[in-house]
Amino acid sequence: MTRRRAVTPSSTPAGAEGGTTPPSARGTARRAGGGRGADWRKRLEIALLAGPAIAIFLAFVILPVVLAAYYGFFKWKGYGKPTNFVGFENYLTILQDPTFHEALSNNAFIVVMSLVLQGPAAVGLALLLNRRFRGRSLVRVLIFVPYVVSEVIVGTGWSLMLSTAGAVNDFLTRIGLPVWAVDWLSDPKIAIWSLMLIITWKYIGFAVILFLAGLQGIPEELGEAAAIDGAGYWATQRRITLPLLGPTVRIWAFLSIIGSLQLFDLVYIIWGQYVAATAGTSTMATYMVLNGRNAGNYGFGNAVAVLLFLISLVIALTYQRFVLRRDTEGAITEGKAR
Repeated sequence: MTRRRAVTPSSTPAGAEGGTTPPSARGTARRAGGGRGADWRKRLEIALLAGPAIAIFLAFVILPVVLAAYYGFFKWKGYGKPTNFVGFENYLTILQDPTFHEALSNNAFIVVMSLVLQGPAAVGLALLLNRRFRGRSLVRVLIFVPYVVSEVIVGTGWSLMLSTAGAVNDFLTRIGLPVWAVDWLSDPKIAIWSLMLIITWKYIGFAVILFLAGLQGIPEELGEAAAIDGAGYWATQRRITLPLLGPTVRIWAFLSIIGSLQLFDLVYIIWGQYVAATAGTSTMATYMVLNGRNAGNYGFGNAVAVLLFLISLVIALTYQRFVLRRDTEGAITEGKAR
């Protein structure tokens, strides 16, 4: 009797109906499943790493802004539940107050003069300190020291030196220049320039260090090639160094603008809460403290804080849109490649 051979599923052609799955299809399925697993792992990793930072940002930045916007619609003494709803009255009062207009103009003046005074001086010092000479490290430290000194120490020291009977006027009198011994802090025509002197002295070190870091990223081969082509030192700095330092300068300018808009500590320490307005050095931040906390009207102070936040936000977004846009577009290339 002849024994017939059974047909096993493995003998069926790979492409026939009811056959086994091709190896390539099985590999594709495994890769798809592995891709989904890797995607979830990546999302979980991002959530674990960025989650705490996002939570802190929401709790200490976004939530206070929302609460300030809420309290700004009330006449509130700072404790208890706000019940005296005044709507936009606080904001209308602020926008119609000439004192606030003066503080806003002072902030605008500080913004412009900080860029004009600190920018060129910091670039020049950075170019000088980028060259090799004896004592370069010591000079770098001395320039950066004022930036790390506390604002309280800086404000107290300068207020003592610039007072009517302070060290500056005494020195001018001793060298035979008593005419220059003026009231540096109380005269409205001089006080704002005294403030700019103090701001420049304190914050120029940060700009110098930032520019030095930017100069370290410029290849030395470019300067050597320019020298071979016959370019002098200043021509090399003007045509090679400064254009390549542009992104760093723009970042510093952004930080300087935002810091100038929010200036408070030095003005409050040197001129106090009442003298700043008469001396012509008040800012939006000192106006907020004087008319909010010191006046016992925290709702009004919150409204000023909201306006200060909105002004800073609009300037920051405008600067990002028209100044920093090409820097960020040059850094983000992954989306363009796709």
